[in-house]
Amino acid sequence: MLELPLIEKNLFISVLVIFALSSVAGVLQLFRSRDKYKQILTLLIALGVCLELIILVFRAVAVKAFPLTGLFESMIILTVVLGLTYLLLGIVIEQVWFGSVMAWLLFFMLMLSAAVAHPASQLQVEAQSPWVIFHALLMALSGTTIVFAGAMAILFLLCRRRLKKKQLARVVGRLPNIEKLERMNILGLGICFVLMTFGLVSGAGVAIVKSETLSISAAEWMTDPKIVIIETAWILVGAILVLKRMIPLKGRAVAQMTIAAVFLVLFAIVGATFFCGSAHDFSAGPISTIEAGK
Repeated sequence: MLELPLIEKNLFISVLVIFALSSVAGVLQLFRSRDKYKQILTLLIALGVCLELIILVFRAVAVKAFPLTGLFESMIILTVVLGLTYLLLGIVIEQVWFGSVMAWLLFFMLMLSAAVAHPASQLQVEAQSPWVIFHALLMALSGTTIVFAGAMAILFLLCRRRLKKKQLARVVGRLPNIEKLERMNILGLGICFVLMTFGLVSGAGVAIVKSETLSISAAEWMTDPKIVIIETAWILVGAILVLKRMIPLKGRAVAQMTIAAVFLVLFAIVGATFFCGSAHDFSAGPISTIEAGK
């Protein structure tokens, strides 16, 4: 994060502070005035999303292209879409635990973004293709939907636990209906599976077409640690959907398997680069470095 240009750094720190405050508001609404803190929470998340969009605009100007040439941009887009999802669904889902969990997730995702924050970079000339951007966008959106499904899974397990302990006063009006949570979990998984399928196919297509110029074969692409972890998550999500239709799989098992899939996806996005030596990076280096070398 310290490597970011000054204006981007200030904007990003502002978003971090705003999402930290939104997570605090999410906690306060559980114990105090629900309507008051829900309004504050909504305003904070809306402001944070707007500032993130400004960061993307600066990135787009810097690279003179769609701002999706690096991992940091992908994470920012993920949190933007997740924030917009909360703002839209928050209109019809008024229970306080929904807003609280979404606020905590947004803050957590932004903290992960800080770990991969780097100055804007251009793609390698060989990788500059609309298909690469299409692939990256699909994977970012699939990440958003799996994180959303994970949020619904967490709420489902919380609601189930309280119902099992007969804590009705801590469920009614505070948590969404348990059947609704299960449906939203499955919906998120279904959308994620479709997006991730097209994302993997488009990525493999790019690897096949660009294998010579990118110095990486399709086989190497598909066996890269990052891709293998994503493929594992894709298989797990597909298995959940199939088992849910065939058995049907119980809601608790669906929720637990969803959380496992979320962990795999997040580790693939952030952890694989640091711990698994992934070669899934086709950036040509920071803009300033490229321009200085001209």
